[in-house]
Amino acid sequence: MPAQLQASREGQTLVLTLNNPELRNAIDPAIYAAGIEALNVAETSAEVRSVVITGADGTFCSGGNLLRLQANRQADPQIQVQSIEGLHSWIETIRTYPKPVIAAVEGAATGAGFSLALACDMVVAARNAVFVMAYSNVALSPDGGASWSLAHALPRALATEILMCGERIAADRLHALGVINRLAEPGSALSAALALAEQLNARAPNVLSSIKDLLNEAPHHALPAHLASERNHFVKNLHHPNAGEGITAFLGKRTPRYD
Repeated sequence: MPAQLQASREGQTLVLTLNNPELRNAIDPAIYAAGIEALNVAETSAEVRSVVITGADGTFCSGGNLLRLQANRQADPQIQVQSIEGLHSWIETIRTYPKPVIAAVEGAATGAGFSLALACDMVVAARNAVFVMAYSNVALSPDGGASWSLAHALPRALATEILMCGERIAADRLHALGVINRLAEPGSALSAALALAEQLNARAPNVLSSIKDLLNEAPHHALPAHLASERNHFVKNLHHPNAGEGITAFLGKRTPRYD
């Protein structure tokens, strides 16, 4: 069976499931394109307020298909260039997507699978999940934004260790380092991620989009520029109908209902 990206809905959350069990949910250009298409469609749907990415059959994602990579060594280098650009387009789409994206990780997240999890806004992982930046184990350098994500999330020495040594890293260590948001019991990462998504779904979508924009902009801004961006987002959101609902609900001691 070819690799598939299965889409389903859980309330206001879109669930994207990597399904390629024969290769432990390895990903390929068809998956990258399907991921971009699914997010583009969901972006315009008011019924979708968050996205969860997970893997089928107890494994998140084993990264790239090594047999395909081996074959690409015999082809024109542009073949691999196009493949990586497809992956990177998906990663960038996730990073800039205006709604929260959560990774729900069971089993292993290796290579580009680890990169994919890091691209999400939050990560929920089973306590027995393992993460491996496996690139250096097969004489490859990282892709999928792995070096960018780790360099922004961790001290240089730790990012270097993870990328160069290619060792298995337990979920609890990454949780302690702040890379993983929440740990779940084995088999319940998806349900825990959906609970987190439901919590986010109850908040004003325009505000969550602003927060994501501000976090994406922060590494590139000097403080004065970032303060100006915060000001602009704040004023825009204050004059959005959701702020009227939120303030009125808070003062009236009731649960707000946001559009």
